[in-house]
Amino acid sequence: MNVVLLLVASTLPVGLCKSSSRTGTNEECAFVYDSAAELRSVGGGGDKLMEETSFVNGDWVQDAGNAPILPFDDRGISANASVAPLRLVSFWVTDVDRFPRSEKSVRVKGLLTMGITTDGSFSDRSYGGVQGSQFGVWPGHTRLSILFEGVYVESSRDRGEKLLCLVGTTTLPSRESETQPWLWVKDPRYNHDQPPLLHDDRILLTLRFPLTFSLTSRVIRGELQSLNPKSSPKYFDPVHILSQLSKASTYEFTAEKILPKSCEPYPYKDNVLGSGIEFYNGSVFCQIIEEATRGQAFTVVPNWKCNGTDEFCSRLGPFLADKSIRSTDGGFGDVKIYMQEIKCESTSRQDKDPGIAKVAAVFRASSPLENEYTVQGRTGPNNMTLAAEGFWKPSSGQLCMIGCRGDSDADGSYCDSRVCLYVPISFSIIQRSIMMGSFSSLNDDTPSFFPLSFEKLVQPTELWNYLKTSSPYYQYSKIDLAGGILERNEPFSFRSVIKKSLLQFPRLEDSDSYLDSLSLLAEDLSLHTSAPGKLMPSSARPPMLYVQMDILSLGPLFGRYWSSVNGSGFDIESKNGRSYHTKSVYTEKQLLLNVSAQLSLTPKQLLLEMSLNFSVIYLEGLYDPHAGKMYLVGCRDIRASWKILFESMDLEAGMDCLIEVVVSYPPTTSRWLMDPTARISIASQRTVDDPLYSGAVNLRTFPIMYRQQREDMLSREVVEGILRIMTLSLAVISIFSQLMYMNSDGDSASYVSVVMLGIQALSYSLPLIIGAEAVFKKISSRKPVDLSTYSLEKSQWIDDIDYVVKFLVLVAFLLTLRIIQRVKKSRSKSLDRAPREKPVLVASLAIHIIGFIVVIIIQAMRSSLNSGSLQSEGYVSTSPAYLVWEVKLKEYVGLVHDLFLLPQVIGNFFWQIDERPLRKTYYIGLTVVRLLPHLYDYVTTSLSNPYMNAVHEFVDPSADFFTRFGDVAIPWTMALLVAMVFVQQRWSYERLSTALRFGKFGILPSYSRAYLRLTSKSAEAELVSGMALTGHAILPSDDD
Repeated sequence: MNVVLLLVASTLPVGLCKSSSRTGTNEECAFVYDSAAELRSVGGGGDKLMEETSFVNGDWVQDAGNAPILPFDDRGISANASVAPLRLVSFWVTDVDRFPRSEKSVRVKGLLTMGITTDGSFSDRSYGGVQGSQFGVWPGHTRLSILFEGVYVESSRDRGEKLLCLVGTTTLPSRESETQPWLWVKDPRYNHDQPPLLHDDRILLTLRFPLTFSLTSRVIRGELQSLNPKSSPKYFDPVHILSQLSKASTYEFTAEKILPKSCEPYPYKDNVLGSGIEFYNGSVFCQIIEEATRGQAFTVVPNWKCNGTDEFCSRLGPFLADKSIRSTDGGFGDVKIYMQEIKCESTSRQDKDPGIAKVAAVFRASSPLENEYTVQGRTGPNNMTLAAEGFWKPSSGQLCMIGCRGDSDADGSYCDSRVCLYVPISFSIIQRSIMMGSFSSLNDDTPSFFPLSFEKLVQPTELWNYLKTSSPYYQYSKIDLAGGILERNEPFSFRSVIKKSLLQFPRLEDSDSYLDSLSLLAEDLSLHTSAPGKLMPSSARPPMLYVQMDILSLGPLFGRYWSSVNGSGFDIESKNGRSYHTKSVYTEKQLLLNVSAQLSLTPKQLLLEMSLNFSVIYLEGLYDPHAGKMYLVGCRDIRASWKILFESMDLEAGMDCLIEVVVSYPPTTSRWLMDPTARISIASQRTVDDPLYSGAVNLRTFPIMYRQQREDMLSREVVEGILRIMTLSLAVISIFSQLMYMNSDGDSASYVSVVMLGIQALSYSLPLIIGAEAVFKKISSRKPVDLSTYSLEKSQWIDDIDYVVKFLVLVAFLLTLRIIQRVKKSRSKSLDRAPREKPVLVASLAIHIIGFIVVIIIQAMRSSLNSGSLQSEGYVSTSPAYLVWEVKLKEYVGLVHDLFLLPQVIGNFFWQIDERPLRKTYYIGLTVVRLLPHLYDYVTTSLSNPYMNAVHEFVDPSADFFTRFGDVAIPWTMALLVAMVFVQQRWSYERLSTALRFGKFGILPSYSRAYLRLTSKSAEAELVSGMALTGHAILPSDDD
């Protein structure tokens, strides 16, 4: 029996259902009372009725005519787009009369939202509001909400139906003319917030629901029409609405009459049965299929076994493929199938057939260009949907169903498809599906399409969610081939022997049980990181890939293991009350572990040119914990034309398994001295002229972190802290040595550059303000910021080191201030012959300003060359401009600190010194202090990510002053300055000027006696003489 719902729209608030337009409603909906029967579905205060008569994201289509109801702004949409905009409609009953006056009808209120969209949906009930209707249009999306009020009746005619008849009120968009009604939509002067609207309260909506939903009676039909005359500007052509049952609907399994022609004899002998795969036969089949399909899609397997015409082999099973699907030529790349509205009932042990499950569902296919979230929410039946119903028996593990295409009729004349579905519990390199099935034609003699296979690939994290009690297992079949890869890639060498003896890699650890130790190792071997892809010819920067490698099985372990919830038969040691302990010595055969994994490479950019046409590789092989390497055979899912697949005779289950993969892991010990990145090499064993050949790929990931790296991080923090203490101690000793030197030779103190000392004082004062880590800036910048450092900050070691570092910084700062004081005091005694600091300051500033400008210009030119390629790869910089400039300025300030001797070199030339103002211990010691961070940075940079910091992967690495080139060039410049100071102090200026004279041309100006050294006594005498002549002391020049 079908149900009909008849509604009338109103602008009254939703509450107790009262109507001011009952007379109009009665007139327009009088026809429904003729077939009305006593109500049976109204109960629970109307809540049940509200749930059963609501639907979301159904389809609507309008009759061809001159009065369209909605405009659509297609600006920004390609004219050659394969997927047309969707016309979706949703409806909700918002209120039901709690005190109906009739036993055959009840007054209701409702809200209808309809529109046209490219990638949106209309499942948000709150958008339309309850106080009025709403209309909006913007590029790619149009939306109209209508409030209704009317009556609900149930009819007993034919098979019975529920009927809603409603009259609605809204504001419709105004049309301009019959030929071009929506010119105002694309008018640039049009204000989208104030569209031209017409108030209309004469809209009739009729909705018809089956009284009981079943396989052949599951469609909701409706019609929206205008009650205005055709001459009225408010008139629109009739709109037809289609949807299907919802989860709240009552479903009746009635396919027993037509099931025999599809599933007898049971089980149906398809291409899956007899393949050696073991299937689930437990008691929670309904729970498994509901959880495994919730919000997730099946992928379609290419028709690689098909041998027929192109039209026959390229068909998407029982579905009517669109242009984008046909363009795959039977490869069905990115084509998905969703299993919606699942109804599953399991029989109990007391029933005649215990363990059998009755299942009904809707299969919806989607093209590669459709928005997956929109597809999941659609409910309208069409040529891309197949309603199915059948049963599952644990004896075979097969769910056999009969399928009905689109809007099937009551007699099942469109039910000409068979659906078989399985839940495997045995896995291999060519069987990685947690669910698999096929669509086939009921006419086995002359089928209308080739059987279409589909699958849902397994994820390791899903295994114990779905198959907790089924003991899934993995069947290894490529171990011998993997052994050959190991022999070819691991030739004997003394280097490898030394490496294996000194370093440790992820391996089995002492644990509660053997399976627990395997599970922990599998976690360490899993990769979830990024890596640069192949460098494109037009790009200065490689595109980014997200690398995800999940371990599916390791040895006898499949998935993951938790001893508190698992009771596997493999856990013999734990059952005997003994923990698992690793051995000190293993044979090579005992050391190698069988492993299977799944490698996914996902581009982070919109466009990516890769040398391998795959996104997922299924792996199986050996792991050598002694070398930290996996030697794997890979199988990739081929997404080529069905013709190429059929002609390729060396495929295994339609997959290319002629791939070798080697994965190298970083060591778990001495990570701060070793390369912390993983390396992945992928090579095809096919010849270049093979259509399935793909070039080699070599990836180097960003630094990875193992499960237990807290202690390793702590050790690195301690080591770097000790290095800070050592460098600062050397700096304090050097400064103190200079201070003692000036006490013994105070006359030369005047020739120490105050600008140089000011740079030193600034470099020691900043850490006291912003933190001591600035002293070793590059070391601290290597910390992984994405990991919690709470335990490290609480470490007493780190706290103690930090206190010592800050104390040494303070001592160095105070000693530097004391030297500045001594220099000022010495110059005050030299009267007018004291060295002038102003030329040194001006020259130093000029050099650094010019250098900063040159660096900025070079980086701007480099950025302009890279910006086009970065944008084409999908990079979008999220760093504000002021932050970029802040980074550049800070880096250059660090460069100024490194070149602290530059003012002294300039001053020595200006002052033409014949003195030795700086002690070698001072300027060489401080140079070594500034060199050590560069040396450390050079070593650690070569061992970490060679492309960019993983934390700032959208920042161009060439923008960093401390690049690998800088870590070489800057130390050489510092060494040059040290050499120049040494020569200036060892040779007199006159000798140096003579040595640098070539004929009549001299590099240095002629020797002058302007800064001739005065002894302390003569300076004092001159000072007294000056006081006697002037009557006051001679003060130092302002230039000092």
